[in-house]
Amino acid sequence: MAIEQPATRPANPRFSSGPCAKIPTFDLNLLSDAALGRSHRAAVGKTKLKDAIEGTREVLGIPADYKIGIVPASDTGAVEMALWSLLGARGVEMLAWESFGSGWVTDVIKQLKIEATVKTADYGQIVDLDSVDFNNDVVFTWNGTTSGVRVPNGDWIADDREGLTICDATSAAFAMDLPWDKLDVTTFSWQKVLGGEAAHGVIILSPRAVERLETYTPAWPLPKIFRMTKGGKLIDGIFTGATINTPSMLAVEDYLVALDWARSVGGLAGLQARANANAQAVFDFCDANDWIANLAEDEATRSNTSVCLKFTDARIQDGAAFAKAVAKRLEAENVALDIGAYRDAPAGLRIWCGGTVETSDIETMLPWLAWAFEAEIAAQA
Repeated sequence: MAIEQPATRPANPRFSSGPCAKIPTFDLNLLSDAALGRSHRAAVGKTKLKDAIEGTREVLGIPADYKIGIVPASDTGAVEMALWSLLGARGVEMLAWESFGSGWVTDVIKQLKIEATVKTADYGQIVDLDSVDFNNDVVFTWNGTTSGVRVPNGDWIADDREGLTICDATSAAFAMDLPWDKLDVTTFSWQKVLGGEAAHGVIILSPRAVERLETYTPAWPLPKIFRMTKGGKLIDGIFTGATINTPSMLAVEDYLVALDWARSVGGLAGLQARANANAQAVFDFCDANDWIANLAEDEATRSNTSVCLKFTDARIQDGAAFAKAVAKRLEAENVALDIGAYRDAPAGLRIWCGGTVETSDIETMLPWLAWAFEAEIAAQA
């Protein structure tokens, strides 16, 4: 017999892994100071873009000699800029344990046609990080958004590396410790952990990455939106607010508001604490119920943002259909929206636990997950 529906619903049922939940205090009126109808090259536009760059530096603790740029096409655009502009100068090692990392492998192998060393792991696992050769350029995701598996720390990255590290950190920035001295290129989009609006990416370059850009010319042509140098010198304007293409000043204002909120909850440490509390609530739920488990097999690699779950009950006949049915029930009740597993990932659920989500909403949603599970088990009997 199915359990009764819980009495209360989450105040905010949005647990999507991108675009993610807005900050808890979000209101459209907070964006009233946006520089709408103004050129992003006017003083007001440049000032806001520079504030976004320096606010990113402040909250994330990025070193003063690292360059930060706002670029087109979200995190994907930022990663592609790095791959097309920097790779080819030396050997390349590609690390992948979920779909986005695998996508970067495809781009490097099939589009750039680089004979890279490729190391992969199944969903729920991670590659052998100790086997990485840092004489090569190394490309990896810090947090596998579609598998819920992250690198445990930066200890595996060599301090005396010859190659560059190129890190897709889109679901890690603002929620996990990123050791900047270990990262030469880091990318993210503010639509993830800070719940910003889509279409803008951020690229962060170490001095070593800048040196590569200024001393190496790829063998292939570069589209205009990928070009970060001119005449062998970095286009410094990109990293002070003169964007390559026209940005949305409404989206920029939204990011500035989110950065202010991040400061109000304790900055990076506060955001990490919020994400950790959210994820722990899900972890505890899995520990208390033997029909569901974390997809990440090693506790040290469990994500605290994109928490991916798998159903383990032997009574389930069709895992994919069952997971979709559970997600559909939760959406119909308006208690959990967009929590189905990513299309390329194993059947299951994916619950976003980043800092813009309230722990109380996670805790209120989980009894509904138990209800939906039991209801679907009963329905298939």
